This record gives sequence, structure tokens and C-alpha cells, in this order.
Amino acid sequence: MIAEIKESWGWVGIDPVEIVGENDFGNLIVKDVRGMYWRLCPEDLYCRVVANDRAELDALSKNQEFLSDWYMSAIVEQAKEKLGPLQDGRKYCLKLPGVMGGEYGGENLATVAINEQIRFSGDLARQIRDLPEGAQVRLNVVD
Repeated sequence: MIAEIKESWGWVGIDPVEIVGENDFGNLIVKDVRGMYWRLCPEDLYCRVVANDRAELDALSKNQEFLSDWYMSAIVEQAKEKLGPLQDGRKYCLKLPGVMGGEYGGENLATVAINEQIRFSGDLARQIRDLPEGAQVRLNVVD
């Protein structure tokens, strides 16, 4: 997984060495070579620093707003009801990412292999990174 993160998200500046946390939607907390901690959030197409060191990460782990966002309890419960429990190596996901107008629930829920989720979200985020808010996007899906 470290290699997947580096290849798919390295363009944001992350040089990952360890995954220290993950949730049911494939969000990851990743430690980099400098000792900083990043959150990779596939459904919102971002990977950014959330803590500059372990002390900041420990403080963040006590922040109720962060924890609520991290555990995503309501949408995880909805996904479990709709799709059943996760199989090994799979995560819940949004078929169309939230930043592209995808609904957080309902028919937009699916499961995906975590490595595919990392690759897809990183590639898509890189392609749309310079678009202004509200820009029109056309997705071409190729088999």
C-alpha cells in the first residue's frame, strides 16, 4: 500500500513510510519520511498534512470534530445496511466523489478494493487539481 500511495499521491508531496490508521471508507492516516502525518481522503480527493508530528496527531485523536469526521459513523452504517459487511481488502466508497457532486449515500455507495481506490482517487485528484470551483467535468470510463 505504501508504494500505491507514493505512486498515486506523491505529486502532493507525500513520501509515505507507514500507514498508522484507516477507516471503513478507505481514509488513511499516513506517516511520511519527515515524521508528518497526512490524511488521504478518497471520497473528497485530497491528501494533506493533518499533524506535523506525533504529539499533534495525539492531540488530533482527542478532537471530537475530527473523530466524528474520521469515523463517518452515519454513512458507514448506511453502507453496511445497503452493501453488507466489508470483505478483506475492500472499503466502502462513493461511486462519484463528493467533490464532483456525488451524493454521500444512497445509490452512490459501493465497495472497492483499497488499492484501486488509492490509485483512482489520486489519479482523478491530480487531473482536476487546477480546476476552479464549479467547473464542468466529463468522465470517460474505459474498460
